[in-house]
Amino acid sequence: MTDFFDKLIQEEPYTQYTLDMFSRSAGKDHAEIKQFAKWRELVTGANKYTFEVPHLGAQTPEISVRRESGDEYDLVSFASYNYLGYSYHPEVIQGAKDALDHYGLGATGSPLLNGTFQIHKELEDGISDFFGQEDYGVSLFSSGYGANLGAISAFIHKGDHVVLDRSSHASLIDGAVLSQGKISLFRHNDAEFLEKVLKRIDYENSRILVCCEGVYSTDGDYGTLRDIIDVSKKYGAAVLVDEAHSLLVAGENGRGVCEEQDVLSEADMIIATFSKSFGGVGGCLYAKKKVTNYINYYARSRMFSCALDPGVTGGLIKAVELAGSADGDDRRKRISENADYLRSKLAGRVDIGTSSSWIIPVIYGDERLTLPLSDYLQKNGIDISLMTFPAVPKNKSRIRAFVTSEHTHEQLDVGAEAILKAAEEYNFLTE
Repeated sequence: MTDFFDKLIQEEPYTQYTLDMFSRSAGKDHAEIKQFAKWRELVTGANKYTFEVPHLGAQTPEISVRRESGDEYDLVSFASYNYLGYSYHPEVIQGAKDALDHYGLGATGSPLLNGTFQIHKELEDGISDFFGQEDYGVSLFSSGYGANLGAISAFIHKGDHVVLDRSSHASLIDGAVLSQGKISLFRHNDAEFLEKVLKRIDYENSRILVCCEGVYSTDGDYGTLRDIIDVSKKYGAAVLVDEAHSLLVAGENGRGVCEEQDVLSEADMIIATFSKSFGGVGGCLYAKKKVTNYINYYARSRMFSCALDPGVTGGLIKAVELAGSADGDDRRKRISENADYLRSKLAGRVDIGTSSSWIIPVIYGDERLTLPLSDYLQKNGIDISLMTFPAVPKNKSRIRAFVTSEHTHEQLDVGAEAILKAAEEYNFLTE
């Protein structure tokens, strides 16, 4: 096997790469680490390595990046989750600066012990007020990943059941694994399939948590929350909705797909990720106070992690405030219009799947195209996210364009032109 990899990466180091190629090996000699190091050295030496590229300024629609070779590129960005542009909003930045001046750089402790500051309570109250429901609380985490990990593993115990949509994010899957509960999967957005799964569980004597998402980042489609919640409640299951890619953007008031599909009061747990529409970092669980109080004590990813740093927390407070105002209304309108505009430029010419949100995938298929395609797109003017197996099914690799409220039509035109040019070059045009 080692000889095979040596020959492969020497002859075709760029076009034969797949993400799972170096993920594991048998034996104690760590062959996968050595082979990956050799491959990375070859690709970097040829100036083809497009991952971990330093960005030289804020995540605005137009950015500059520097490759390891030292080459710099000015690009239109479609790779950022900064959906509403709040990461560089002057009021958000000022909120962060004020908090930094008052509280210092870090929390320097677990939120359960010495790491909770008054500003954390202000953020919790701001999020609760934003949702506008009585007797609900917020449990803060230092990452969105940690929020899913902690909430699921604290709520579900050994012998309980976690039922996941097949398109669930890795953090949901890892939370289910950590919980030691029994894991089942249901076909993506298929409530009838979910019911078949739930019928097989002794639901009268079991704790069950069904996990789904507001908007799925691989396909850009909405979760069918109403149908999933109706079926879940029929069998006594609690429902967790991960609104990572939809909170502040979806819904009339930005309260997510749960608001848009009128299930806000019926979802038992809602997960928010602060690194996306909020423009910061961290995450939270929104649920009944009795649930958040329990999670605060028993979520290991919270108890054994440092609390959110005060500067980011101050910025997040201002982002939530803006999202709940006329400013948020304007940005939600713009992002919807921008997404429709870019979709109209691509539809019928490339495969954009079932996207109906501000995440627009372009499916190119063969994972071996990933590295050369990423290099091509970057050298043709856009920064964009590519996703490949095992994060998506085999031979369903895709470009993902993340549209923001701050893109102009001219910038969207640049993105469409670069994608279509790449589709012609790499033979994934559908017309």
